[in-house]
Amino acid sequence: MFNESRLAVCIRTLLIGIPLATLVACGDGDDGKDGAQGANGIDGLTSLTAIVEMAATAECPNGATKMQAGLDKNKNQTLDADEVQSETVVCSGTTGVQPLSASARIQFDSVAAPSSNYEKRQVLVGTAKAVDGTETRMLNVDYHILARSGDEYGDVAFGQLVDSSGQPLFSEDGSRKISDSNEFTSLLPIDDRLFSVSQIESRPGAMFMMELNQDKSNGELSVKKLWQLDMSNINGGWVHCAGSVTPWNTHFASEEYEPDARYLVTGQDALDDGYAAPFMEYHNNDVSKWNPYQLGWPIEVAIDASNAVPEADLKKHYSFGRLAYELAYVMPDQKTVYLTDDGTNVGLYMYIADEAGDLTAGKLYAMKWNQTSAEGMGAANLSWIELGHATDEEIKPYVDGNMQLKFADIFDTVDPVDGACAAGFTSVNQNGIGQECLKLKDGMEKVASRLETRRYAAMMGATTELRKEEGITFDPTRNKLYLAMSEIGRGMEDFGKNGSASSSYDKGGNNDIKMGYNQCGGVYQLDVAADAAIGSDYVAGNISGLIQGIPAVAGMADTIAVKANPAEFANGMNDCHIDGIANPDNVTYMTGHDILIIGEDTGSGHQNDVIWAYDLQNQQLSRIQTTPYGSETTSPYWYPNINGWAYLTSVIQHPYGESDGDKDTGTGENRAYTGYVGPFPAKSE
Repeated sequence: MFNESRLAVCIRTLLIGIPLATLVACGDGDDGKDGAQGANGIDGLTSLTAIVEMAATAECPNGATKMQAGLDKNKNQTLDADEVQSETVVCSGTTGVQPLSASARIQFDSVAAPSSNYEKRQVLVGTAKAVDGTETRMLNVDYHILARSGDEYGDVAFGQLVDSSGQPLFSEDGSRKISDSNEFTSLLPIDDRLFSVSQIESRPGAMFMMELNQDKSNGELSVKKLWQLDMSNINGGWVHCAGSVTPWNTHFASEEYEPDARYLVTGQDALDDGYAAPFMEYHNNDVSKWNPYQLGWPIEVAIDASNAVPEADLKKHYSFGRLAYELAYVMPDQKTVYLTDDGTNVGLYMYIADEAGDLTAGKLYAMKWNQTSAEGMGAANLSWIELGHATDEEIKPYVDGNMQLKFADIFDTVDPVDGACAAGFTSVNQNGIGQECLKLKDGMEKVASRLETRRYAAMMGATTELRKEEGITFDPTRNKLYLAMSEIGRGMEDFGKNGSASSSYDKGGNNDIKMGYNQCGGVYQLDVAADAAIGSDYVAGNISGLIQGIPAVAGMADTIAVKANPAEFANGMNDCHIDGIANPDNVTYMTGHDILIIGEDTGSGHQNDVIWAYDLQNQQLSRIQTTPYGSETTSPYWYPNINGWAYLTSVIQHPYGESDGDKDTGTGENRAYTGYVGPFPAKSE
């Protein structure tokens, strides 16, 4: 839904199908409203549009129509040259896409932040245009829904949770368990077919494979067939958060917030734990099936489309290490992979595969933050600590074979005394649980590096102080990574928590990061370069702030001045300024257009979560999509060219579920959305 002025509505109506005339008037301006006892107001000015036919160009091989709009100031019923207020160019043509020229760039105009109750229940989308020099071409884009949670396709309900035998799970009231936690959704063109894998951020997790129809004349997508994927061969799924698509066209999924094997040792421990208990339904609450080390891995999904009924092959990559995976992102060399770790006191990791396009064996590295500045979002030089080499086959028996281990098989532990560990034990602070004293058992280095990756990395001196580390993407134009940090606080502060003194997150650790906090979060930039010793052309060497949220109320940050919201947004549900980012979650780079897309996962930061477009050339931030009350925007992802069309996938998770539950009407508004913004014409090749 576009938020348009009356004149813009008139123009857009012409663009989408009303026959064009040489001159079109959209009606007189409204009469002024009668006063209580006054005379009628005077007529407003008439709005006019003029149509100019244009010759063929490389971008519009079938010619084009220039539409001019303005107000008839001299009231002669003619749109004179000095009355033209806007111009748009629309390519003429036969059916099919008119590609953008190689030099054209997509630009976005912001949709207004929702302020009324009606707007806060909608999915609102801004306008988009392609700009090429002095030419501007308006693009007919909107939010398109592929599926909503609970939609049925044959005998498959989208979002249905199942047990290990594929049987549906049910709630106590007898209703099917349908998750509204839709997450990352890929687009995978394979031969002359188009597929999608969509993952669910739940416990147990779930994944669905769609085959999609693509209308070649306008690029619109629809679901042709839906299958629920069998996850029993990988011991089920767990909290599938963000994801990515590999350069070889496979879906790369995640398992976030790995269960802590030190404290959730047995199946009964899991059943007694409010967070882990829902997963046990996957195993029908059979406590003998619990193994926390089976959860917390990246998952690669490859589709074989050689038969009419496609097959999906799911693999957990045990050589990567076990983390709270937000996502794993493969760089252009098809060997270097960045692994983001979501939570409190977490780290950043890098994997270097032995062979390009093969993620079954490689070396793992953990980031060391060497701070150079505490200003703003801080800055640091980065070094990388090697955690050793492993293969999936080496690690698999310890997770899913005859050598399965428990935490006590890997580490000895003692409690710290007055902040110190006993001789022979290493002090660490990771995962928000405070100081630990650990000693690795003999011969457990490789196992610990993969099953207890964060703890082992901390023991080796790596930095485990990041707070709510989210998505990551690559900008080949500048050779930079962009990394979202949903909050800047706790371990990232210097013995603090949200601006107050606290030892919880630095005591016993390195305290590598020492800066002020900002609960609105921000996006970092990391320069990458070749590193011969590591064997990659994409090693991040430094990190600094790119853009951060601005508090709108006191107490949200200690390094940034408060910027008050406009009056209509001055409420407790917009603690971050309405025209800035709030708790950035996932990011994607629009190749060919030099735009960074930033999605939000915020509670009180913004009442309605936003997807932003940040133009890296002019540092302009545009609000391109807003979501209903209580939603989270998940995993926007850019696909630059699928059969001549480009797409920005956009998933809207759990409407009315994170806040404003009292506004849910109970009529299905709370069902999640899986869809995309677009379609956009792809660039000509």
